[in-house]
Amino acid sequence: MTSGEPIQQTLESLVPALRNGEYSAQALVEAAIVRHEEFGADLCAYFQWDAAGARAAAMKADQALKAGGDPGPLCGIPVSAKDLFGVDGFPTFAGSPSALPDKWNKEGPVVSALKSSGAVFMGKTHMVEFAFGGIGTNPHWDTPRNPWDSDDHRVCGGSSSGAGVSLWEGSAFVALGSDTAGSVRVPASFTGAVGLKTTKHRWSTAGLVPLSTSLDTPGILTKNVADAVIGFSVIDPGSTAPYDALLADMRSRSVSGLRFGLCEAWFEDCDPGIAQGVEAALSLLAKAGATVERVTLPRVEAVVAAAGEIFKRGGLAAPEFAALINDEFGDWKATLDPNVLARFEKMEAIPAVDYISRRNRLTALAAEADEALNGFDAIVGPTVPITAPTLGDVAQPEEYLRLNMAALRNTSIVNLLDLSAVSMPVALDAVGMPIGLQLVGRSGDDAGLLSVALACETVLGTASALLGTPPMVARN
Repeated sequence: MTSGEPIQQTLESLVPALRNGEYSAQALVEAAIVRHEEFGADLCAYFQWDAAGARAAAMKADQALKAGGDPGPLCGIPVSAKDLFGVDGFPTFAGSPSALPDKWNKEGPVVSALKSSGAVFMGKTHMVEFAFGGIGTNPHWDTPRNPWDSDDHRVCGGSSSGAGVSLWEGSAFVALGSDTAGSVRVPASFTGAVGLKTTKHRWSTAGLVPLSTSLDTPGILTKNVADAVIGFSVIDPGSTAPYDALLADMRSRSVSGLRFGLCEAWFEDCDPGIAQGVEAALSLLAKAGATVERVTLPRVEAVVAAAGEIFKRGGLAAPEFAALINDEFGDWKATLDPNVLARFEKMEAIPAVDYISRRNRLTALAAEADEALNGFDAIVGPTVPITAPTLGDVAQPEEYLRLNMAALRNTSIVNLLDLSAVSMPVALDAVGMPIGLQLVGRSGDDAGLLSVALACETVLGTASALLGTPPMVARN
């Protein structure tokens, strides 16, 4: 028998509880609505919210549950979607000041998979305009507030800025995001959530407003790894086992015997408490039997350095984004975020030969990275080397650019090298903000990497156990 309010439950406990009558979908969705009414105005997770639509979907979910059969593992479960996913009933803005053409409202396979499983979409979460930024601010709309600081308005990371906040608000159990340079993992790290960045082409990007056709990947945020496994089992087209069988199989993997390669470059220039928090987590994993090779890994380090230099020059996302705006959203160009517009001429001016050279170089580096990862269960380090900044910290354009590059430093490499990755919370930093541990696996080994993360969570504990409750959503 479950106990406590629904938001305190995991998907693993809620899914059977809905089926045996301990909870109804309508009660669960109503609890999510109450949480949003209580905390939503302060946290600003959502750009669009549809309580009436959610209630109607919950009623249908209860009918499906009572009818028996197989209504889907997420039947009646509240979820949120970043506002670049097409979702029926919601116009798509992608963080821009006005709605995009109707073709961007069409649902793609990721949203369809969640709906087929019975999930209830509560609304669309705020995002950085056209997903071009890792900090989480947007000049046109509200900037979500990080729930871990009740004194200062700290950012939540971008570009999926409202996703992690929706989880802690208690209005969603799975949050859809997208990741082009870290846009799932940075918000996960900043807000104390689990973030899954899938391998390119693992999940379809149809139904998403693109940023970079070469790098965009859909992903999910959850409050623990087990929930991420359940979400993965629903969305992943290659996952055929029931979620509970997949969880049981993954739980058979122990930390003992895992081999982690520590990427020294990711520990450099970290804000106070971040490197120490990750090192303490890795020490616990080592005590549990994992091997953590605290040595410079020449091949990995060389590939990371080379990919990092390409990222600093704009990578592939910058020229592809410029082409997208000019080709598809010319009417939106004049109102772009000033932090983006100031760099637009440089993005447009990247020569075709340079773009092609970068693509070719990254293809070669990706092959080297995949080979270098052979023998390791994951390459590890801090997800983000900086503390979530305050709005004041990023008010000046120069400081915004510096912090944006720093926020994406450790995550962008994964996209450029077409690897899989998970960010999971492991501690609080020197000012009490969450720290993420990034686990990076080989291209295509998304399920294997999730099993590694699940084994780590068994040793380290979930976010709620490790970090407690964010002060902005704590109830007396």
